[in-house]
Amino acid sequence: MKVSRAQAEENRERILASAAELFRARGFDGIGLNELMQAAGLTRGGFYGHFESKDDLAAQATRRALQSNREQWKQQSDRSLQAWVRTYLSDAHRDHIGAGCGLAALAGDAARGGPAVQQAFAEGVASLVATLQMQMPAEGAAEKREQALAMLSTLMGALL
Repeated sequence: MKVSRAQAEENRERILASAAELFRARGFDGIGLNELMQAAGLTRGGFYGHFESKDDLAAQATRRALQSNREQWKQQSDRSLQAWVRTYLSDAHRDHIGAGCGLAALAGDAARGGPAVQQAFAEGVASLVATLQMQMPAEGAAEKREQALAMLSTLMGALL
């Protein structure tokens, strides 16, 4: 049975949302297409109508996970830096990696991923650094960037 464009887009969104969470929790190689599609409430047969390959899905899910992180970070911008750090380093964040920081969860997989995954990850890192940079106390842009990179590296390392 043919589905409407609206239904196809909804299905694609469900696949991306499920993949972004499952890839963070289990890695790109830790889950197969059957299980990914089942988590989205769909069958494997429809996968290739939405994505060219699992690598294509991995790149798009990486982009989605890091965009989600950036949105969460933007929402925290009105909080003190200490409060934000406490939230990032909380037990809840550590224990729910599938819903947590895509940088920490996907870094190893992204390093071994294909060019599209690596590009999506690099763009996500740049975007998150820019978001974090706005919260740094330094005077100039270069100093703020250095502080943001140091903060991000420290937080990711601590979370890992």
